[in-house]
Amino acid sequence: MAQIKSGIIGTGFIGPAHVEAVRRLGDVEMIALAELGDEIAKEKAKLHSIPRAYGDYHDLLKDPDIQVVHICSPNTKHFHMVKEALNAGKHVICEKPLSMNTEESSELVRLADRADRITAIDFNYRFYPLNQQAAAMVRSGEVGKIYAVHGSYLQDWLFLDTDYNWRVEPDAGGESRAVADVGSHWCDLIQFITGARITSVFADLAVMIPVRKKPLKPIETYAGKELDPGDYEPRPITTEDYGTVLIRFDNGARGVFTVHQCAAGRKNRLYYEIDGSKCALAYDQEDPERLWVGRRDGPNRIMMRDPSILAPEARAIINYPGGHPEGYPDGLKQFVRAVYTAVKSGRKPEKPNYPVFADGHAEIALVEAVLRSHKTGAWADVVY
Repeated sequence: MAQIKSGIIGTGFIGPAHVEAVRRLGDVEMIALAELGDEIAKEKAKLHSIPRAYGDYHDLLKDPDIQVVHICSPNTKHFHMVKEALNAGKHVICEKPLSMNTEESSELVRLADRADRITAIDFNYRFYPLNQQAAAMVRSGEVGKIYAVHGSYLQDWLFLDTDYNWRVEPDAGGESRAVADVGSHWCDLIQFITGARITSVFADLAVMIPVRKKPLKPIETYAGKELDPGDYEPRPITTEDYGTVLIRFDNGARGVFTVHQCAAGRKNRLYYEIDGSKCALAYDQEDPERLWVGRRDGPNRIMMRDPSILAPEARAIINYPGGHPEGYPDGLKQFVRAVYTAVKSGRKPEKPNYPVFADGHAEIALVEAVLRSHKTGAWADVVY
């Protein structure tokens, strides 16, 4: 089969990760990128060895050779870019959030349903083998009835008042930051594993650093920030650094999660614990090789990411034997592999094994409920 040709819009932190992931598939060629202006586009294309550079994403969408478009631009750009990419007849892989509100995301879901194209949203933590194992254990009944779920997503990349990025600005990142940016991953993963949907939330959000120092020159996400004092300007911050959210599920389970982007020493710690009537499961993304299984009537145990002992769903996304760690880049690779398998099939799967636009819409609905709850100080239903 001929190689699939793809293009990417946006090459900040996550864009190059997409480029690397598709190249690891072996039968996908990233032939073009789009950035803000010809100069940056050519510079990035040279850096990532991509042959075609477009200073305007509209020109990339007009390229007849491109079959699949990866949208990795700032959040507020996603809606229009996805819409235009679908109208241009491209398959679309979009970074989350799908859009800025449920009115927009529901429109994209309708467009995706009507289009004869593959569409996906990047909730790649589903594609860690031990998260697939956890989901398989829940589905098989091994965990039992889900009583409660709790956990957190902690980072420290915005720990200092000199830490700054477009994500802190509502005009680029949206009204919610910590919850929308990383809390959305936690919620999607928990709903995937448990098979239950979050129906209502009670949220407490906070801005820990009310004034940040914005660099006078661009700084990419997670990049070092060694600038002189005169290279900053103060900016008031309204998007949350922190949030704790009580949650209720449609199966009667309860839960709570905390997100915090000023948690010193926590680089990217997505953690959950699922308490069932037969056993409990616990997982830490910074230690992706182990799944803890807790029991009342027997010894606790640690399950390793070893294909010889895991469920078929987990084995299917493992490429290396036990003891050969797989982590973030591998999860993203397995996500794009699932999507490109659908692209190569030439038809939409009836039951996609990857997150679709409807999943992206659901997370936006959840974030809107969190914001409503925080503003009113009351429980808010998630309106899907």
